[in-house]
Amino acid sequence: MKLELTSTKNNPLIGRREVAFRVEEKSTPDRSGIKVELATALRVNLDQVYVQEIETKSGTHVTLGVAHVYDDPATALKVEPKHVIKRNEPKAKTEGKEAA
Repeated sequence: MKLELTSTKNNPLIGRREVAFRVEEKSTPDRSGIKVELATALRVNLDQVYVQEIETKSGTHVTLGVAHVYDDPATALKVEPKHVIKRNEPKAKTEGKEAA
């Protein structure tokens, strides 16, 4: 996955950075993968990054998106809509089937 930050806007009133990004990948990357790549690139913890939207352009391998990076994770829980928080939660691991 090749991640490129296209723009960063600082929002000091809320205490976050609004980051636009571009990802080149053969298929649409999942939110958790993008979240990890953004956190690594921006050198922040995973709980500070919330991916708002991702959109893969038709007929290309380019995905454009927007994420919010908070200074304080507690602020994110107050400001972000509940559906965005739920989308950015790690997926529960499915347990293997037990032999009967």
